[in-house]
Amino acid sequence: MVAETDLEKESGYLYYLGKDGNIWRTRMARGTVPGGGAEKVADAGVTRERGWLYYIDKQGNVSRTLLKRGG
Repeated sequence: MVAETDLEKESGYLYYLGKDGNIWRTRMARGTVPGGGAEKVADAGVTRERGWLYYIDKQGNVSRTLLKRGG
């Protein structure tokens, strides 16, 4: 875990770590209903390091895993 936020995730949204190091969400498209409309939901203050994939885990915290490149 990189940053603990204990964010409550809502169904129907995609949560991600923005370039600013904070947690953002956007509504996912469902059938004919369009998605979009990004909004900041938490201040995480994460500084990204090269070679890592950052994601929001099930508990709402920022985690990372090593990127695997090549075949």
